[in-house]
Amino acid sequence: MEFKGKSLLITGGTGSLGKALTSHILSNHSEIRRLIIFSRDEQKQFQMAQEFPVSKFPQIRFFIGDVRDKDRLIRAFKGVDYVIHAAAMKHVHLAEYNPEECIKTNVGGAQNVVDACFETNVERVVALSTDKACAPINLYGATKLTSDKLFVAANNIKGDSPIRFSVVRYGNVMGSNGSVIPFFINKKNTEGKLPITDPKMTRFNISLQGGVDMVMHALENAWGGEIFVPKIPSYRIMDVAEAIGPSCEKPIVGIRPGEKVHEEMITSSDSFYTYDLGKYYVIIPATHKWKIDDFKTTFNAEKVSEGFSYNSGDNEEWETIESLRKLIIEHVDPNFIA
Repeated sequence: MEFKGKSLLITGGTGSLGKALTSHILSNHSEIRRLIIFSRDEQKQFQMAQEFPVSKFPQIRFFIGDVRDKDRLIRAFKGVDYVIHAAAMKHVHLAEYNPEECIKTNVGGAQNVVDACFETNVERVVALSTDKACAPINLYGATKLTSDKLFVAANNIKGDSPIRFSVVRYGNVMGSNGSVIPFFINKKNTEGKLPITDPKMTRFNISLQGGVDMVMHALENAWGGEIFVPKIPSYRIMDVAEAIGPSCEKPIVGIRPGEKVHEEMITSSDSFYTYDLGKYYVIIPATHKWKIDDFKTTFNAEKVSEGFSYNSGDNEEWETIESLRKLIIEHVDPNFIA
């Protein structure tokens, strides 16, 4: 994909994935004209500016703003070619307790991003989703499903604009802020106890680099309206606990409000629109402006069987206690010792 002379903006750019994307882009696409980090937390921007100083990376810009503020987005998007929308309120229990705030950010903010893109000359947009948007039972998942629908449907109203909107949906990002592995490591070091919500619980697992690769794939290859889903392993929460603290107490504390025992990324109802691309699955929009036969030929896409679903509890690929320990050392804490 061409980055020379182009400008890319990341909403929520100071988050775990935003920083990983920043590192990847500056390392692999140094010819980019501008890389704009858009977020509302000035302290995180200050800290990130120490990691990526302008003196070393003259392409980088830091832009304070909130996706709830459409006027600020329009100003930020002027002269921007590509947008990666990573800003979100993402903690399930906090969303349950503060529903209006979650809706303002995750739904209103998504619509503001769409509107701001149409007001400017943005060419490509990739929005980050979550497995919790699939058959949601909590408000966070419901708002992200709504966000997905807004970005997919935006392709229907673009007229003659060349803009393409797409979505990437994946599971828990290993080591990201607020995720279970750093939480367990901290609990092991401070209390010697690892609280287990439900011993049967499973989750999909993806590394930060895996998330980055998927976003870049969508940015380059999306035709408009697709939801990309990675083929990734699952882990059992008890295996994560054993990998981190084999000698720790593991009290069962019960599922928190809005949590599932297993997560889904593709439901059987989605199977009618789902194709296998090899490394990824893709859910195509029910309404699209391109020919499905051309899409299938270009990407060697194969339709999944009717009734197919993709669930963390029924996955064919699993992390083991040993593989989890290796991944923790590789992606979370190089000094980790179980």
